[in-house]
Amino acid sequence: MTTSIISRGVRYVSTSAKAHHKVLVVGGGSGGLNVANQVYNKYKSEGKKLNEGDIAIVDAAEFHHYQPGWTLVGAGLKEKHDLRRRLTSLIPSYIAHHSENVASFSPETSSLTTTSGASLSYDTLIVAAGLKINFEAIENLPKALADPTSGVSSIYSYETCDKAWSDISSLRTGKAVFTQPAGIIKCAGAPQKIMWMAWDWYRRNNRGDKIDIDFISGMPTMFSVKKYSDALNALRVERGVGGKFEHNLVSIDPANRVASFKTAEGLVEKDYTILHVTPPMGPHDFIKSSPLADAAGWVDVDPATLQHKKPEYKNVFSLGDCSSLPTSKTAAAITAQTPVLVENLTKFLETGEVGKAAYDGYTSCPLLTGYGELMLAEFVYGLKPKETFHELFGIDQVTPRRAFYHLKKDFFPWVYYDRMVNGRWFGPKGISPPTFSS
Repeated sequence: MTTSIISRGVRYVSTSAKAHHKVLVVGGGSGGLNVANQVYNKYKSEGKKLNEGDIAIVDAAEFHHYQPGWTLVGAGLKEKHDLRRRLTSLIPSYIAHHSENVASFSPETSSLTTTSGASLSYDTLIVAAGLKINFEAIENLPKALADPTSGVSSIYSYETCDKAWSDISSLRTGKAVFTQPAGIIKCAGAPQKIMWMAWDWYRRNNRGDKIDIDFISGMPTMFSVKKYSDALNALRVERGVGGKFEHNLVSIDPANRVASFKTAEGLVEKDYTILHVTPPMGPHDFIKSSPLADAAGWVDVDPATLQHKKPEYKNVFSLGDCSSLPTSKTAAAITAQTPVLVENLTKFLETGEVGKAAYDGYTSCPLLTGYGELMLAEFVYGLKPKETFHELFGIDQVTPRRAFYHLKKDFFPWVYYDRMVNGRWFGPKGISPPTFSS
């Protein structure tokens, strides 16, 4: 029997004994909180009964972070502590919480094992565990990030995002280098967002002619979608920002302030005064080593239905960063994925088959290009632009605008904690859930 303890409105569930759930969600991040609440809300709105503990989240994290806001912290626009909440404060009493992490999956028995050795079983499983940021993959990076005098920073962690602002704002003269790795990362536009903010900061503070800025990327272009990539590259040239592509950062020499990049021709060294690093990223080890993973280590799901591709694991679903969905890994993508997953999962629980809902690959990347301006990239599978404001008002979103800037700076942080984590935000649909044909 499962033991429940209610404290401050949050129900913790002891995993000292076996526990079974109708819907078990792995991860209490953007995807996990959103999807758990949307499942609950859907059942409630349709008048369907849910028993205590039918929906549960497995996550041992102390804090839940609004990670898209770390760019704002790095640009001096937000304080990092304002962008996090205790995870327990975000899990309502009607959703059970196992404050543990997952050690292994056993999908053939519809169960998993936690790091304490407890066994949890489920009718359906949703894996929304995010991804792993591999700081240690770059030689000397952890050491440099821990040194307040190194000039090396990253907006990709709570601990270091404010160091980016300290380094950027204090630089008076020298070389500012901003990197992006090859491969999959969270929000592929973020490495250059912080660069554009630095460029504008220096321009506004009469340092622009004293500081050289370089964007050095392991990717072949500025951005994956050609429309936005072309515009961003034109902006780079216009602003005098250096650009090197297919250059992948592999090591740092903090003592001499030299960064080494791997290229097709061999290693290339670059001097820096400050260095902003985006580390390589990949799937969590406990997913990569599991039967749920594809060859690359992501949870192997159908790109339309978000159901696991293996018929024997058809009661497993996934969304967000840990999934194999071939689109950018952003919170905006999760807002479009969640209603599809919820529709298909609830149909599966009723009939044994998924519903008709299909995810089109929608994601968004609000690309800060300076203080008071932002290019709002929105696109779907096939890297095809699908722009909300263009469809509504005929606005071409490739042009940076102040209104878009305030969406990123002010509206999105508010709507995230007020609605998204509660399952009441549906991306381009806003507060109205999409409808699907039966």
